[in-house]
Amino acid sequence: METKEVRMIPPKFQIPKPYQRVGIYCRVSTVTQEQLHSMSNQVSFYVQMLNNRNDWRLVDAYLDFKSGKDIDHRLEFMRMIKDAKNKKLDIILTKSISRFGRDALDTIQTLRELKENDVTVIFDQEQINTSKEDSELIASIIAGIAEAENKNRRDNQNWAINKRLKDGTSKIYSRPCYGYKKSASGELTIYDEQAKIVQNIFEMYLSGMSILGIVAELEKQGIKSPTGKDKWCKRTIDTMLSNEKYIGNALVFKTYTTYTPKPKRVQNNDHSHEQIQLNDAHMPIISKKMFDAVQEEKSRRSNIITDENGTRRKDTRYKSKQ
Repeated sequence: METKEVRMIPPKFQIPKPYQRVGIYCRVSTVTQEQLHSMSNQVSFYVQMLNNRNDWRLVDAYLDFKSGKDIDHRLEFMRMIKDAKNKKLDIILTKSISRFGRDALDTIQTLRELKENDVTVIFDQEQINTSKEDSELIASIIAGIAEAENKNRRDNQNWAINKRLKDGTSKIYSRPCYGYKKSASGELTIYDEQAKIVQNIFEMYLSGMSILGIVAELEKQGIKSPTGKDKWCKRTIDTMLSNEKYIGNALVFKTYTTYTPKPKRVQNNDHSHEQIQLNDAHMPIISKKMFDAVQEEKSRRSNIITDENGTRRKDTRYKSKQ
């Protein structure tokens, strides 16, 4: 019988790391005094924890003041992930899964990426250490619960907002725009100096002047834009000419938020989502007759038409006076 050779392969000797490199991740949703205090407490807690361990060294603290729903817009979070992939971190300390991220899928995918780069995440509140075998299952369950709770909380907030909108008590109706200011009681009142400029803009447009022509005229007269700049934006004039607040009404839900796959603000131009309008909410600057005339003129000048063949451009565009 032939004897087979057996060769022993000794383990490769590795010099143990003298310490592990640690990053702290903290996030709060707003910059209120209470939230800033919470952020300070979180950082202080983890720094103290690191001071009590000889095998850990602090590399950096990553602090986000942003909602946790969308990872891409949390700049410090993204910087931390980049550092982890560049082998600058061994451990990430954070308060909880909900602070790390509210989207369950994003959270699990990020944890997998970090694990592939030999980075451990320790969630203090849930007592989860991702270096352990069952950590991903536990983290996915908790992240799913956190996401569901967040959706439920958002739904409740939206219900309360809609209720106040429908009974006419919402403060959203009294948000000022150019031509208005808030009174001491919180109501919209006419800002005379700006209101005259609004009236002139409507009159110039009805006289045949183009939006670019209006922009040039305002800048020629040295009139500052709503943001206090010397230059006016074409879109600003276009929006003003369609703003129903100038006839005393207040319309909400001109935009809405979609959450798939990421949160995004979308214009509600096709009225696919419910809108609520409060009529006679405040004193008008423009008469309804003039406002309607401007809307008709805007439609006439538009080079977009909709018919049985769909939406398309006109063969020729309206040319206005300058």
